[in-house]
Amino acid sequence: MSESVVIAIVAGVVVGLASVAVLLVARRLVLGSRELGTDAEQATYTTLHLASRAATHLRGGLDSPEVARAAKHLRALLGCTTLAIADENGVVAIDGGTEEHAATAERCAAAALVASRPEIMRSPDGFDAVVAPIRSGGRPVGAIVAFESPVRAGLVRATGEVAEWVAAQVDLGELDASRAALAEAEVRALRAQISPHFIYNALNAIASFINTDPAKARELVLEFADFTRYSFRRHGDFTTVAEELRSIHSYLQLEHARFGERLTVTLQVAPEVLSTVIPFLSVQPLVENAVRHGLEARENGGTITIIARDLGSITEISVEDDGVGIDPEVARSILAGAPNAEHVGLRNVDARLRQVYGEGHGLVVETNVGSGTLVRLRVPKSQPRPV
Repeated sequence: MSESVVIAIVAGVVVGLASVAVLLVARRLVLGSRELGTDAEQATYTTLHLASRAATHLRGGLDSPEVARAAKHLRALLGCTTLAIADENGVVAIDGGTEEHAATAERCAAAALVASRPEIMRSPDGFDAVVAPIRSGGRPVGAIVAFESPVRAGLVRATGEVAEWVAAQVDLGELDASRAALAEAEVRALRAQISPHFIYNALNAIASFINTDPAKARELVLEFADFTRYSFRRHGDFTTVAEELRSIHSYLQLEHARFGERLTVTLQVAPEVLSTVIPFLSVQPLVENAVRHGLEARENGGTITIIARDLGSITEISVEDDGVGIDPEVARSILAGAPNAEHVGLRNVDARLRQVYGEGHGLVVETNVGSGTLVRLRVPKSQPRPV
């Protein structure tokens, strides 16, 4: 075969491969354009993406170090040359622009704090600045300053909308912080309920065995240490059914030392539910309530039955005692939030369950005077929302 023929064949192959490559690239571009959608859909996606990224960095408030990252996304969202975010003390973040822009942003932000709507101010370097107040709780707490030349009417409106959106993110951040503080306060209330009454009785029970049964006293001291370590831990709003039941076991061992044969405990737990995540101290207070308000008043004590059942996507936990019971109207008023110093744990657990899982997941209480009390809770096996 002659050299010219070989060259022609090679050239044909190269041209063929190049054609295939062009077709593949063209196909990918076509498919890619279909996946990305129309220009309007792409613009919507970009806007939502930038807003979502900015929101992450605004929840800590305008004085958070994360605000600088939010400024970058907000500048891209508005399409302006420079964007500054200010609080009541001055500019806290600026993206793009020069030192002159920073100085102008300070002056513009001060003016925005007393303005009721977006305004246009002149910058010494020829750029105009759109300033819009950030209002939270009915008062100005900061400002958005967007620099552009020339300023378009659309930018003025958009900057005002962004300022309102930023205010909403700041408010949501404060709400999240308030909810977290409330959840912590509720757990502290449960701990306060445990400490004075139970600790006094537990220590008395331990003391009663020191001389007569030192080995039993040492065992109870270890149970007491395990229980208090769990109840007063400083981290985590959630635990597992297994961990909560382990703490309940320590609690009941201490109470059994005090009640003796007057206290009987029946436990039925499906292995499948042991790993279910539940709010910290959501079952233990129910058991303490059963002992303290159900059985303690009875001369002969009684029985506590704890059952944890697997209901598919739901874990059901019930705590039942055959004690003195509660007036149904009193029980309803407790869950409705009526002041009741004796049943803080019951109301607290109910409120926390509703807060985490929704109104349909509050406690169910079946009781009557002289007929004992059954308290039931149901939690989804899926991970709970953050508090």
